[in-house]
Amino acid sequence: MLFTTLLLAAMAPSPTAAVDTTRVAFTKCLNTAMKKGLDDKITAAEFEMAVKSVCETERAAFRTAVIALNRSGGDSEADAAENADMQVDDYHANFVDKFKDYSENNSRPGD
Repeated sequence: MLFTTLLLAAMAPSPTAAVDTTRVAFTKCLNTAMKKGLDDKITAAEFEMAVKSVCETERAAFRTAVIALNRSGGDSEADAAENADMQVDDYHANFVDKFKDYSENNSRPGD
């Protein structure tokens, strides 16, 4: 019985792996949204407003994974949530900056 429990625990994805997987999905979605915004020739201000409402599923999964990782490291729920929210905000800001750069240079990110 103990062996089975240990085996199942070892096979469970680690909180770090969950963060990595959900981060990739979240940034891929943001990149797709950025490319669509560039194709649609929306303004940087419009993209900045829109970026917070796209990729809701991916953002929620990433946020949940970050909270779980932080909680597994001993952080309080409030601290873990604050850290997760800061990371999400950082990704939003990063993609807004990228969008502005691509718009100003009339270029696109590689596929």
